[in-house]
Amino acid sequence: MAIQALKDTEVMKRQVRVALKNSGLINPERIEEYIAKDGYVALHTVLTTMKPADVIQVVSDSTLAGRGGGGFSTGRKWSFAAANKADQKYIVCNADEGDPGAFMDRAILEGDPHVVLEAMAIAGYAIGATEGYIYIRAEYPTAIKRLEIALSQAKELGVLGNNIFGTKHSFNIRIKKGSGAFVCGEETALLASIEGKRGEPMPRPPFPAEKGLFGKPTIINNVETFACVPHIINNGAKWFASIGKAKDGKLGTKVFCLGGAIANAGLVEVPMGTSIRDIIEVFGGGIPGGKNFKAAQTGGPSGGCIPPKYLDLGVGFQELLDIGSMMGSGGLVVLDDSNCMVDVARFFLDFTVDESCGKCTPCRVGTKRLLEILTRMTEGLATETDLENLKYLCRYIIDTSLCGLGNSAPNPVVSTMTYFMEEYESHVRDKKCPAGACKSMSKLIINDKCIACHLCVPVCPVDAIEGTQREKGSYKINEKCIKCDACIPKCPVKAIVYE
Repeated sequence: MAIQALKDTEVMKRQVRVALKNSGLINPERIEEYIAKDGYVALHTVLTTMKPADVIQVVSDSTLAGRGGGGFSTGRKWSFAAANKADQKYIVCNADEGDPGAFMDRAILEGDPHVVLEAMAIAGYAIGATEGYIYIRAEYPTAIKRLEIALSQAKELGVLGNNIFGTKHSFNIRIKKGSGAFVCGEETALLASIEGKRGEPMPRPPFPAEKGLFGKPTIINNVETFACVPHIINNGAKWFASIGKAKDGKLGTKVFCLGGAIANAGLVEVPMGTSIRDIIEVFGGGIPGGKNFKAAQTGGPSGGCIPPKYLDLGVGFQELLDIGSMMGSGGLVVLDDSNCMVDVARFFLDFTVDESCGKCTPCRVGTKRLLEILTRMTEGLATETDLENLKYLCRYIIDTSLCGLGNSAPNPVVSTMTYFMEEYESHVRDKKCPAGACKSMSKLIINDKCIACHLCVPVCPVDAIEGTQREKGSYKINEKCIKCDACIPKCPVKAIVYE
């Protein structure tokens, strides 16, 4: 009854669940429940009725593109690896979900692990690979446990291992735990980590489809991409390609992880082309607290900020690129009018600097210089020269970094400067933060809403609040204030604010 009630909600009825089809509906630790939902039917169909080239053609015709962020055609990638002759080939699942606040892959692996195993076996048949690896961060213990159970069950039942379904095709999968380095989400760094090397990106070409894991042709797709494959085989390429709309023709569904200033945080799976407004208001329940929408940040730390004028834009790989953002793995952080866009850019640069592998100078040094400039801006110490240097450094890092992490690291800065330049100018020229979010540039005050209740006074650790109880207008905050914000939640009328 509870599941049916959930299905009947507006949020669930308007979703189109493909990658998340079984999540929450089956016991992920019982292979029988996956089989009851047509599990491993696609693998049986592929091995007994289709040639490898036919499988690749179906995946190509479906328009399925990489859901990990790159958006490259999955069928085309598979065809490259299939065309390369080798005594061994590999299938790798990228489950190194590093974007802050994102848990799309985790939800699939914890809720429906067999769909990924089945898809990897299908991909192995399509390109002629007999071995696969799932690269997953060690911080996902539940997902790892359920993958291990699923692997054991699949082998016992004969849907993985040698001579699957009595055919000549054999496929085995190993789990490789990563240590949480963000750069290992980049495919060449990921492969190096599997090989036991330091997780650093390598120049391309050669691409992994030609020379990948252990020097052999390798296909790398992320969890969500693989999770779509069995459903495409079962329902047909036309079915998947009929879902949604997009400028570049890359159709189907996309899982988004909603966070930030939004009523209903969590995962939603919607057709390509769904507007940002619908994702935020219909699925996310809108912005709480009566605040106004300011921007939506998509694509994780490497993404961009989308202003209100694009609220009705349908999300798609090309649509987001055209306005200076990106799909990424599907993170969508909603920002309201209390957010400072300069500080938002600084926040994401802080993460990127910390996660840079340090191999190339543009990323290692350039992002650090960007962060220093942004920090000066939020502290009211920046100059006009800093503003010009910020623009120059962004272009330099994008053009000269070795891998995608460095190439896209300046995106939050570029997009916020494009759409919110007045905030940068205010920080530099007026030494003011329009949103009042940069504490170094703002002063904590008690406004005329104050009812003289005296509740704020006892919590101040430095005795910075002066006033006489029940005497309106007598309360003020003096220069002792250390901006610890302890007083703000104590005020019942929200009279303590930054200005």
